[in-house]
Amino acid sequence: MANPNIISATSILGKIAYDTDIATTASAIVTNSASSGTLVKINSLIIANIDGTNAADITATVRNAAGGTTYSTLANTISVPADATLVVVSKDTSVYLEEDMSLYIAASAAGDLSATCSYEVIS
Repeated sequence: MANPNIISATSILGKIAYDTDIATTASAIVTNSASSGTLVKINSLIIANIDGTNAADITATVRNAAGGTTYSTLANTISVPADATLVVVSKDTSVYLEEDMSLYIAASAAGDLSATCSYEVIS
């Protein structure tokens, strides 16, 4: 895995990713593919409960890009109350995704949670 030296980066691009209906099966919200030559910095991951009545759980993991290997669990079945938000990652606790790493999210109930992820692609 080759990651760019952050001090000598030639490009830092701000990006945002959304998942308006987090599925019960884990899926990638941000991916840094193998051999990309980039480093991805996750600045924030905000989970909103859009159900209005029921709480739902969120799980967020860092995995290889194909999703087969879990490297770290950032949140594990944390309950998000109805009409509330949960900050899983903030600027104070940012996470880097090296090449061949992805940020995966899964909900306990489909249609209850949405996600907003702010990140930077560094090359």
